[in-house]
Amino acid sequence: MSERKYFGTDGVRGRVGQYPITPDFVMKLGYAAGKVLATRGTKKVLIGKDTRISGYMLEAALEAGLSAAGVNIGFLGPMPTPGIAYLTKTFRAQAGIVISASHNPYYDNGIKFFSQNGEKLPDEVELAIEAELDKEMTCVESDKIGKAERIDDAAGRYIEFCKSNFPSQYSLSHLKIVVDCANGATYHIAPNVFKELGAEVITIGSTPNGTNINDNCGATSMAQIQAAVTEHKADIGIALDGDGDRLMMVDHTGTVVDGDELIYVIANSDREAGTLRGGVVGTLMSNMGLELALADMGVPFARSKVGDRYVMEMLQQNAWYLGAENSGHIINLNHTSTGDGIIAALNVLTAMCRSDKSLLALREGMSKLPQILVNVRFSGDSDPIVADSVVSAVHSVNEKLAGKGRVLLRKSGTEPLIRVMVEGPGLDAVTAYANEIADAVKQAC
Repeated sequence: MSERKYFGTDGVRGRVGQYPITPDFVMKLGYAAGKVLATRGTKKVLIGKDTRISGYMLEAALEAGLSAAGVNIGFLGPMPTPGIAYLTKTFRAQAGIVISASHNPYYDNGIKFFSQNGEKLPDEVELAIEAELDKEMTCVESDKIGKAERIDDAAGRYIEFCKSNFPSQYSLSHLKIVVDCANGATYHIAPNVFKELGAEVITIGSTPNGTNINDNCGATSMAQIQAAVTEHKADIGIALDGDGDRLMMVDHTGTVVDGDELIYVIANSDREAGTLRGGVVGTLMSNMGLELALADMGVPFARSKVGDRYVMEMLQQNAWYLGAENSGHIINLNHTSTGDGIIAALNVLTAMCRSDKSLLALREGMSKLPQILVNVRFSGDSDPIVADSVVSAVHSVNEKLAGKGRVLLRKSGTEPLIRVMVEGPGLDAVTAYANEIADAVKQAC
């Protein structure tokens, strides 16, 4: 496959005001995407966004580019990424565009695309868009310019879709739930889903102001929801990220339950119900404890590269339906076409209702090995992973682990970070090993 110039693992992303997240580039991106998609029969594109203040600017830039390419636009307003994927299908649009930087701070933003099937665009389409970006931007004839409209009932449609994925024989009326919306795109959706299914809901992180998205709240910062669950004596906590495609949970003791444990709970519940088909896809970052727990259940497990698009690719290759990243991207193709934090939470709540057990009890069948992740920021131009000193440090740690653990170094697909992961027996030893390698990476940067 050709080298990508603009698209990362999750669309085009960066700091607002710095190339490529500038109004002029995003307008041209809209035009290039419109030109490419139009050749594939696209007549209408939906655009949704999270709650970042820069979303207004980027939305306008995309509108200008797409309409210049002759593509009609439907604006969804603030909407979770998986909601945009779902609505792209239900409105029979030929593509959906998400303006979001997911779990990143407000000063970052990004653009990603969905196909008419609610799936991420194939590589060949993204590469075609990149090729079009290198050409001069023009404009269709005036009578061919695309039109734009606001879709007012988008949130209500998505709420009803989410509720339809919770079995009708169950109710959440016996549960008190804390929901943290990360001051992001689910703020007006997630609380209503769980309330309308009967739960008593305490909501936090639901007052977006354009700059507080993911700010010490949501799935990437769990202290606030842990405290809220304990304070309110809640049965469970549900933490979403800024664009709603990531889920972390908290059990009634205030303990964090990550993506590895949640996919174990869902897979085990489906197995006990006799509905599990095939195996589970994790990533290179998935805890070895998940792999061992699934093996004890007789459930196959496969690792993809890091990134939910690669989890999806492996699910499709194996004809399986369950996959997850430990960071909380959970895919259940029996319910959705992409990772969806609200749907994943409903899958876990279904497991609780089926078994009449707490989340704490359901996760006890899996024991995680200590796993330490250290992020090292680098310029983005260098490649410290291949430096002799880093290679030597990794070799040294592998010798100390003696086959009883794993070392993984990789570049983040969304930020200029080298991620250093070490997994093995003994938290203190694993921490020391991870810091040893991270120090070598810092010196090589």
